[in-house]
Amino acid sequence: MISTNVKRFYDPTFVVTKEYKDSLPDLQNGPASLIEGANVPIQQVGISNFKLPLKYPTPSGDLITLETSVDGYVGLDAGKKGINMSRIMRTFYKFQYDIFHPDKLKEILEAYREDLQSKSAFIKLSFNYPMIQESLRSGMSGYQYYGVSLEGNLDEFNKFTRHVHIDFEYSSACPCSYELAEHARETRDVAAIPHSQRSVANITVQLNSELFVDDLVEMCRDALKTETQVMVKREDEQAFAELNGAYQKFVEDAARLLYDELNKDERIRDFVVRCAHLESLHSHDAVSRICKGLPNGLR
Repeated sequence: MISTNVKRFYDPTFVVTKEYKDSLPDLQNGPASLIEGANVPIQQVGISNFKLPLKYPTPSGDLITLETSVDGYVGLDAGKKGINMSRIMRTFYKFQYDIFHPDKLKEILEAYREDLQSKSAFIKLSFNYPMIQESLRSGMSGYQYYGVSLEGNLDEFNKFTRHVHIDFEYSSACPCSYELAEHARETRDVAAIPHSQRSVANITVQLNSELFVDDLVEMCRDALKTETQVMVKREDEQAFAELNGAYQKFVEDAARLLYDELNKDERIRDFVVRCAHLESLHSHDAVSRICKGLPNGLR
């Protein structure tokens, strides 16, 4: 039962002194006897999806400000009850006006380890990155957006790894469907349309050195040729149909084409690619997954 003597109002004039602050209970930093369940280490504990605008560099030397979702975690040793979750955000806010790129993440991770007295730390920045895409024939242009994540990990041995994730959408025209459609035309004079579908490549690369998002997008464009379009007039639609005819691909082809392109770039140490063709013929998707194949590498 709640005491009738408890004050039931908020006092905006109340001033927190150091003595009062020191008297506040702190269960997160309490003794090991407060631990619930197994007294074992936790690989990652922290907060996910706190948002703020961050600045990123572009190949032209300009900066672009993008709304960014941040995930920040640290490792928790056995014998420790928990961490101060708000410190994850407070530590990150020290860097909010900096310019963000994969190498910058190491500095933030070192701050996480120090501020939260942890041996390891992990961070991921997720945003939609805009690039101008020229139409195929009409001379128009529009913004294409790419889902991107920058990810950094600093382990207990002080080894820093950095990854970039990107989602790239393209069209895939089925070679088998094309041949069957042509067969129907030639043998029975029947109109037939080969099927194609919107497809997506989810790509993760581990970096040897800095790599702009723009460069990774260009690799995808060069490999697959049939990126989905933004601004389209009739002449562009016809050009896109011709592109799909010229660059037909099974999901296995798409994976191997991307492998060939990514494997040539010395800035990329390792990679894994997942291609999904969202079938217009079937009620299921066709999927292919390929990795560079380094021992103990990305899978």
